[in-house]
Amino acid sequence: MPNANIIVLTAPSGAGKTTIAHRVMDAMPEMQFSVSATTRPPRDDETDGEDYHFLSVDEFEQRIDNGDLLEYEEVYPDRLYGTLRSEVETKSDAGPVLLDIDVEGALNVKKIYGDDALVLFIAPPSKEALRRRLQKRGTEDPEALADRLGRADRELDRADDFDAVVVNDDLDPAVEETLTRIRQFLQS
Repeated sequence: MPNANIIVLTAPSGAGKTTIAHRVMDAMPEMQFSVSATTRPPRDDETDGEDYHFLSVDEFEQRIDNGDLLEYEEVYPDRLYGTLRSEVETKSDAGPVLLDIDVEGALNVKKIYGDDALVLFIAPPSKEALRRRLQKRGTEDPEALADRLGRADRELDRADDFDAVVVNDDLDPAVEETLTRIRQFLQS
């Protein structure tokens, strides 16, 4: 897919990348959203095919074997996440494609697409702010929360590997900075 305009938002869990992704989609109607695949069960407010493509571990592994995934990672035991090639290839015909994916996946997409991809790392203002956001969300038990925070430490260490870092201390300015960077990239 030559000259694809791929926009990737990546961040530790709880940094606000999905909220920013929704705001980008609202501000840029030409943007196409790539729905990720996962083996985790849906949350009460999530819809298959809209929030994620929810797959069993066996289905996900079959997709890997078939070469159907652009990138994937086992984020936690039996919790696989990935980007279906079909999502990006089909949607790129209609406009730039926005991916909201984990840090390792974002690095893989950058390797594949190089300068045809803009990868923005959304950072929390501090580790303590990230902890508070995750606790407030109330979706993890204490062990899962500790796992997420440990993973976040490793992911924050990779922030400089991306095209730019946007600190999400205050949502509106973070969204504006993200939009500015995307628009500059698409115009170049």
